[in-house]
Amino acid sequence: MKFDIAVLPGDGIGPEVLEEAVKVLRTVTSKYGHEFSLHHGLIGGVSIDKTGEALTADTLKMCKGCQAVLLGAVGGPKWDDPQAKTRPEDGLLAIRKGLGLFANLRPVKVFPTLINATNLRPEVVDGVDMIVVRELTGGLYFGRPKRRWVTSRGRRAVDTMSYSEQEIERIIRVGFELARSRKKRLISVDKANVLETSRLWRQIAIEMAAEYPDIELEHMLVDSCAMRLIQNPRSLDVLVTENTFGDILTDEASVLSGSMGMLPSASLASVPREGTSIFGLYEPIHGSAPSLTGQNVSNPLATILSAAVMLRYSLNLVEEARAVENAIETALDEGYRTYDIMSEGKIQVGTKEMGDVIAKMVGGS
Repeated sequence: MKFDIAVLPGDGIGPEVLEEAVKVLRTVTSKYGHEFSLHHGLIGGVSIDKTGEALTADTLKMCKGCQAVLLGAVGGPKWDDPQAKTRPEDGLLAIRKGLGLFANLRPVKVFPTLINATNLRPEVVDGVDMIVVRELTGGLYFGRPKRRWVTSRGRRAVDTMSYSEQEIERIIRVGFELARSRKKRLISVDKANVLETSRLWRQIAIEMAAEYPDIELEHMLVDSCAMRLIQNPRSLDVLVTENTFGDILTDEASVLSGSMGMLPSASLASVPREGTSIFGLYEPIHGSAPSLTGQNVSNPLATILSAAVMLRYSLNLVEEARAVENAIETALDEGYRTYDIMSEGKIQVGTKEMGDVIAKMVGGS
């Protein structure tokens, strides 16, 4: 089978970790007889430097012509001027909006061999396997008015959190559908004791629950959820929440796995259902880590896992996705580690070497 995939390396370590994911995908093509046609484009700081824009219309058009997008990372000190009219992160917001990527899925799984890689007690993180569904194109990051100005009494700024019934309904449906394929439990995270948007969110979640009588729905305030993530993360399975809350909670959840270098993400344009292929963008949750650029030390596993998620959701290649995931688990079981998850007695390898190990295991050699 032939598939078209857009590849956006971005900034910092983005090109390095993405190269390893592509290496693994090439092994998948040779083993399973698929053809992946890769289309490269610019996003983030490197795009600003070459075009003046964080995301060009041509790159967006290219992505729309593909079945999935693989992205590295964007940003860096070079483009951190708060007065700048264009920032690398503008490219992320633009591509999410431009491709209609409203649902961000962030799986958080603690591999058994890495339970000692975090600052939390092993018995707290052992067995953690959850997924956070984050609304991606609404809320504070996109609401209007959004501006800064100067008054006679000093500087002021405003951001607006805004959600429509349709935006809330579609993201909560993603949560229900995922819960149906897992443990049939869904936690809806909000701040209904303070925010009107959260009160609407909770009301719609309650109404939709009637369509999913097989799913146990629980409501949780975001501050309580933040505490639960650290105190008892094993009690969590599928969480659904709005944009800003999801951004913060998923970064907090990354400490459970021991490193941001272990966590993939998927941004989807429709509700995922078993047996169907849907358009999506796939990227590690970590940033561009400019201080590590070019040193061959960064952990590529989150990016390779993102490619596995792409195989599952956008290409409907479930067996191939499992092969990549199993290869990663086997590599960890055999003691291979990058610096961020290294521990005594293990085998420390670089970015390229870890990619080689995974590709070899996927290929069965």
